[in-house]
This record gives sequence, C-alpha cells and structure tokens, in this order.
Amino acid sequence: MVSNNSKTLPLDGLRVLDLTVVWAGPYATQIFGDWGAEIIRVESIKHFPSTTRGMVMRPTKEMVSQKGSLSAYPDRDPGKRPWNRTASFNAHARNKKSMTVDMTKPEGQKVFDDLLRISDAVIENNVPVSMDRINVNWERVSKINPKIVMLRMPGFGLDGPYENYRTFGSHMAGVVGHYSVMGYEGESPDMTGNTLTADAAGGAGAALALAAGIRYRNHNDKGIFIEIATAENFANYLGDRILDYTVNNRLASPVGNRDLSDAPQGVYRCKGEDRWIGISVNSDTQWEALCKVIGRNDLSKDPKYSTSSQRHSLHDTIDQLIESWSEGMDAQIAMKDLQSAGIPAGVVMNEEDAFSDPHLDEIGFWETLEGAETGKNAYTSTLWKTALTDRSHKRAAPLLGEDNEYVYKELLGFDEDKYAEFESTGHIGMDYDI
Repeated sequence: MVSNNSKTLPLDGLRVLDLTVVWAGPYATQIFGDWGAEIIRVESIKHFPSTTRGMVMRPTKEMVSQKGSLSAYPDRDPGKRPWNRTASFNAHARNKKSMTVDMTKPEGQKVFDDLLRISDAVIENNVPVSMDRINVNWERVSKINPKIVMLRMPGFGLDGPYENYRTFGSHMAGVVGHYSVMGYEGESPDMTGNTLTADAAGGAGAALALAAGIRYRNHNDKGIFIEIATAENFANYLGDRILDYTVNNRLASPVGNRDLSDAPQGVYRCKGEDRWIGISVNSDTQWEALCKVIGRNDLSKDPKYSTSSQRHSLHDTIDQLIESWSEGMDAQIAMKDLQSAGIPAGVVMNEEDAFSDPHLDEIGFWETLEGAETGKNAYTSTLWKTALTDRSHKRAAPLLGEDNEYVYKELLGFDEDKYAEFESTGHIGMDYDI
C-alpha cells in the first residue's frame, strides 16, 4: 500500500505493523525491512518492553561493563536515552520506523484501527494475554481490514496448557528438548550455556510464513491469519532425534563436536592462545586427504582406520593425532591447507576474527549505518543477495517515536492541533513516561 515508483526490492510497497518484542519477532520484521517493506514499530512511551530496547530502561554501571551483555552500548556509554543505543535493538531494528501510541486508551485504539486500514500485515510475538488486554486479535483486525495478513508467534501458541507461559529462547530450547542433546558426552544440561537458537529459527520461520501469507492475499484478494508457535517451529529442527525416539524408543544424548556416524569430526587446538579449527571428514577420500595434509600417510593405509565406523570407534586416538599437527599450525593456514585438499574445515572465529575476515570484507558483508544517537557502526548484511536488486540498508534503527510525525501527519492526516493533543495526553513522545 506504500506508494513507491522505483521498485528495486521485492517487498517494496508493503506496509507491516510491528508489535514484536525481544528477538524472534523483530528478526522476522528485520528480514522484511531489509527487502523493502515499510516496517512501522508500534510502541508506547507508557511501557518499556524488557529485552527489546535493552534489558532495563536505566542500566547500571555493572550491567554496562558486562562482557557480551545484551545491554552493550557504543563506547560502553548508555547515553541519555539508553533505549536508543543498546546493541541488541540496533542490530534487529535497522530499516524500520517507530511511532508511539497508548493502546490502553480508546483514542489509541482508534489510531491502531486507522493504521490497520492502510497496512498489508500485522505481526506480534507477545504472550497471548498481553494482546488480549489491548484487544489485538484476528477477529478485530480482519473486521477492520479484510485483506490484511496477521501473524502471531507466541512462544507456545494460542491455546493449550502452556498458552500464557512466559518464555525466552533459552526456555523454549529446553522445553522442546534441545538442551538434552547439546554439550559434551556425559555433561548435564546446566553445562550447555545460554543459547537462543529458537529465536533465530522463529524469526526466519515467521518471515517465510508472512511472505506466504502475502502471496495468499495477492492471489485470493482476502486476508489470512497465521499462527506460528516459536517453540513448535524450533522442535522441527530436532526431527531426527524425535524420529529416533518414536521409532526406536531411544533417547539422544550429547555428543559434543562429533558426528553420530562420520569420523573424525571435532574442534582442534591451533597455535596461539585460544585458537581452534573445526574439521569434519565424511568420506574415505577425505580421510586419505587429511592424512596427507597432517603428514601421516601411514594412517590412510592402516586397515584399522579404513572405514568411517572403524574411525569412529578410535575417535579419541585420531583426535590426538590431528591435534599433534594442528597445535603447531596457524588456524587460518590450517584451514586453507585443509580446504585446498577438499576437507571441510574452518577457523573457530570470535567477533574480532569475523569482523576482520577478508572473505566477509570482500563480499561486502559489513555495511556502515549512522544513527542519530549511536553514530556510525557496522551492521551485518542481508540474509541473501540477488543480481537485480540493491540489498544495501537504508537506515539505522529508529529512535523511540522517531517517525511519529510521518505516521500521524502524513499517513493518518493529523493536523498540528490534534498532534499536539496526542502529545499532551501521553501517546506521542520520544522518552518513556514511566
């Protein structure tokens, strides 16, 4: 519905209302925004959504100093408006707009209705009871706009005993069984660390579902409601383990970096402090090539290593043999030598390695965006690229309420007096009023 005469991206012309929080939902709309859709984040200065624009509104010095924290800020400075500077929000809010409205008030509900009328889709991933409080559901949305696509992605769905359970990606991973197969052999789930794979998977799955919904709308000239429970979406990633149990009554257990059948596979120490390389051998040909690279051609001729199953049974011994070579090697050189021999291998990179990686630099993976309160920073590129479109990002993450004038005045037709009234009654603003 957005007027745009220069259609250079596949989703140009689509307008999506974004009521998402944390990471799973914002990641879905990030993908849509990257490819041209106009994403309007519907926010409120009366409510701070924890873990969306930061963990807390006013972080302490201790929080800011934590390494790898979700409350990371440019130059470790939260600034006057920390909610605009947190790393997690800026990472997934690029190419989006932000407006504020208090939907707990009747006039706020009216604004939302007016936005629904001029939009193509609406997406949210809140706990269902939160949406019930502001009456955001398919019945209301489809009545206002029969051609709209609505996608809801609560953690555990819209019905069932877990319907209103609060959850984050780490919890969902536990509920669907991911933690029971993570880690090293013999370790308990408390050693697996805090992974948020369910959020990433949920965001990508929701973007695909929303695209399918838009296609349905375009073909059938009517809207559609889509439900994608984030936990159920992630359970599909564990299909082989689930099938093994249902067919063989066998419970999976952690195997560390190893494969259930191919061998050798692992992560091996290289020269330098905390430097490693991952190696995976999945054929006899690759095994022979590996033996040559590490200077042990004798191993490829040894009958006790001749098959994958035999190598698997002697994995500990092979690991020692590989590491006796790798610990004297620079990780980058080891990767190059192994890849040149046709062996899947890669440096285990940290953020510094990835940021300076020549491959990512050459393909233009990093893009610089400048935010009003964050300055210039590098951002990851889009998930894919095509030959006929410009995939470069258009803007950094929006400040809270940065696009209020655009939404209220240009899209909804507010005059100055009405706009001022909404400012005075707590709908419009750029600072939290709580």
